[in-house]
Amino acid sequence: MSQASNNASSGDIPDTIQEARLWRDKGWTARVIKNEDDDGWAVAMIKDGEPEPALVGPWTMGRDKKNPKPLDGNAFRTLVKTACEVIRRHEQQLHAQLHKSVQLSHADSDYTVRLQIIPDEYEPYAELSAADQFGEEIARVRVAPHFKLNRQSALHWIEQDFRRPAE
Repeated sequence: MSQASNNASSGDIPDTIQEARLWRDKGWTARVIKNEDDDGWAVAMIKDGEPEPALVGPWTMGRDKKNPKPLDGNAFRTLVKTACEVIRRHEQQLHAQLHKSVQLSHADSDYTVRLQIIPDEYEPYAELSAADQFGEEIARVRVAPHFKLNRQSALHWIEQDFRRPAE
């Protein structure tokens, strides 16, 4: 059984496709594909506009143990939810890699020292900044993207009156 609706202009890909091996709806496409590693099947979840799948995982065999189980609405919704979670975790991991902070006290003052890495394709760099206990920025310097922020490096920077650390 195949069902498709085309709300797009002529020649465009339909907004909704509901076929046994291909479902498209609400910005996502699920495509059941032959698993190249074995005799089984896999499903690839692709977000509209993205060149690569957000998720590729095993897919259940049908009753004949030869062909894949057909996609359906419940499976599609579960796959979308799982793919969204994978994207969210990836974004959180990337954010954690690019944004670090350390809180410490020195000379009766509290500081929050932050490192923000700017992953420019040609000239990546990082910015090291310090804020006082009220959140007011008191220093900002540009550093190498591989600068290691930890309690010791933050304290050293504060003790050096926020001068740019040596590379």
